[in-house]
Amino acid sequence: MRAQIVLHAARGRSNARIARETGLHLDTVRRWRHRFAEQGLAGLQDRQRSGRPSSFTPWQAVEVKALACRLPAESGVPLSRWSSPELAREAVTRGIVTFLSASTVRRWLKTDALKPWQHHSWIFITAPDFRPRAQRVLDLYARTFEGTAMGDDEYVISADEKTSVQARCRCRCHPTLAPGRARAMRVNHTYRRGGALAYLAAYDVHQAKAFGRCEETTGIVPFMALVAQVMSQEPYATAKRVFWIVDNGSSHRGKKAADRLTTAFPNAVMVHTPVHASWLNQVEIYFSVVQRKVVQPNDFTDLTQVRDRLRDFENRYNATAQPFQWKFTTTDLDDLLARLDRHTADHPQQSSVALTA
Repeated sequence: MRAQIVLHAARGRSNARIARETGLHLDTVRRWRHRFAEQGLAGLQDRQRSGRPSSFTPWQAVEVKALACRLPAESGVPLSRWSSPELAREAVTRGIVTFLSASTVRRWLKTDALKPWQHHSWIFITAPDFRPRAQRVLDLYARTFEGTAMGDDEYVISADEKTSVQARCRCRCHPTLAPGRARAMRVNHTYRRGGALAYLAAYDVHQAKAFGRCEETTGIVPFMALVAQVMSQEPYATAKRVFWIVDNGSSHRGKKAADRLTTAFPNAVMVHTPVHASWLNQVEIYFSVVQRKVVQPNDFTDLTQVRDRLRDFENRYNATAQPFQWKFTTTDLDDLLARLDRHTADHPQQSSVALTA
C-alpha cells in the first residue's frame, strides 16, 4: 500500500487523486508520501512502537486462517468442524507456532468474520419441473390458477403432518417454574415419556383458518380423514374448487393421491409442491407457530393433555389470526433460479448433478 502511494506520486498525481484511486484516506496518502520524500525507502518501514512487540508474525496469522478455511477431514483430523481451541492445538502440532491460545485464534478469525464452528445446510434444485410446479403454488397464493383469476367460491388449503409430537412429563420430580424477577422460566431436564402422536393440519391460506386433528400415526387414512373433516363443512362442501397444496410425503404423493382426493371430493384439486420445496407450503409456518407456542418446552402429563392443548390453541388462533404476509413471488423465484444457475456455472463441482454423476 505504501509503495503504491509512492508510485502514484512518481507519476505526478495529486494526493487527492491518489486517495481516490487507492481508496485510502487523504491523511494516509499525505503521511507516507512525506516520509518517503524525507527518508526514501527507509521511511516506508514501520517505526519503533512502545509496548511489547507482537508475539506472532502476520504470516502465522494467515496460516491459521487458511487452516480454518479447510475442512478438518482434509487435514486428517477426526473432527466435523473446527473450534478455536482445536485450531490452536492443530497450529502448534503443525509447527506454525510454538504456542497459541484459543482467544488469539478467535481474535484473528474475527477480523475476517470467519466462524468455522458454524454451518449452514443447503440443497441444489435438481427437479426438472421445479419452476412450473412452484409457480403453480405461488399463483394460487396470488389467487390465480392457470392464468385465470380465482372466484370468491374457490379456496386454497395448505396441508401437511407434524409427526411425533411427544408428551414429556416433567412434573414427577420438579415441576416447571414460571418466570420470575430476573429469571427465565425453568424447565426440568429430566422427564417421563408419555407417548407421541401425529398432528395433521389444514390451513386456509386466504381465510387464515386452521383445521387440525390428532392421530396415532400418519398415513393415507389419517390424511383423508383430515380432508373429510374440512370438505364436509361450509364453505368448502359447496365451493366451486378447493385447491389442496401438499408436499411429496407418502400420505399424499403422486397421481394416485390426486385421483383419490378427486374421487372422494370432486371439487377438490391436489397441487404438489416441487421436491425439496416444503418451504413453499404455508402450513409449515403454522406448524412453526404451534411448535413455539404450544409444544415447547414440552411439559405434558399425557397425550390427552397434548390433544386438548392443540385443540384449544386452534380455537384461540382462529379467533384472531390474519393471513400470512407471503412475499415470495414468481419474480423472486426467477431470481433464485438465476442465482443458482450462475453458481452452478461458476462452481460445477458443488452442484448436486456433479456430485451424483
